[in-house]
Amino acid sequence: MTNASQQNPLLASRPQSNFLKSGDITTHYIEMGEGVPTILIHGGGAGADCWGNWRMCLPLFAKHVRAIAIDLVGFGQSDKPDPDEGFVYSQDVRDQQLADFIEALDSGPVNLVGNSTGGLTSIGAALLKPELVNKVVLMGSAGIETGVIEPLKALTEYDFTPAGMRRIISSLANPDFEISDDLVEYRYQLSIDPGVRMGYSAFMGWINEQNGLHRPEEFIAKLKHPALVVHGKGDRVVPLESGYRLLELIENSHGHILPHCGHWAMMEYPELFTQVTLDFLTNNNIAAKV
Repeated sequence: MTNASQQNPLLASRPQSNFLKSGDITTHYIEMGEGVPTILIHGGGAGADCWGNWRMCLPLFAKHVRAIAIDLVGFGQSDKPDPDEGFVYSQDVRDQQLADFIEALDSGPVNLVGNSTGGLTSIGAALLKPELVNKVVLMGSAGIETGVIEPLKALTEYDFTPAGMRRIISSLANPDFEISDDLVEYRYQLSIDPGVRMGYSAFMGWINEQNGLHRPEEFIAKLKHPALVVHGKGDRVVPLESGYRLLELIENSHGHILPHCGHWAMMEYPELFTQVTLDFLTNNNIAAKV
């Protein structure tokens, strides 16, 4: 990793790390800006972390809010408990990690912005700590049962090679997205860390046991916070129909569909995604009906 930090500008430019112990997990995070805490939660693809996934949006959010990007358990520099010692990499664990992190942050109510797995985790945490969450943004969010999606095999069958990492990125972004060698190398190096590899394999194994990453629709419908559903029209990992279903289930939801966009709106169109998200988060006229 030392040589990688010297050669890869993505790793060399990563801001100072912070760590917060909450519940049973120590969570790694980076932050920029001041204002309402707005927590950015990455998805579940191999090599995901708080910087690689949010590096283009963080400075844009930081102009208006206190932007905090976290590593979910098993990813990046957050804790990686050993599944052989009884730890289960379940969705409940991720929900609890985020809920505990929000409480330990002790900064009052926060906004949540989650991509894919991070979206579903945002829903779960908001239900666990409803009084500590203002608004929720769900971008390409998991949660709706979809059956077998062929492009997901790039994630579930990842072989821990650079070529496999490039295949993952290709499945997540739109066909015109420029895949840089730096991004492939950054995520690949993260993915082959022994602890990360162990956690990712356990996470994918749990997803396979559950036949996908989803929650009962009645669970999702419990979310009463103001929510913004952002979805790429060309998302091949979480179908557009899933975004529409979230809008139907979540009472106080708004929607924004991005054309020519895949699963990675924050990477494919960082300026547009941030603008749309901040317009929603900072609009005081948008509130839940109590």
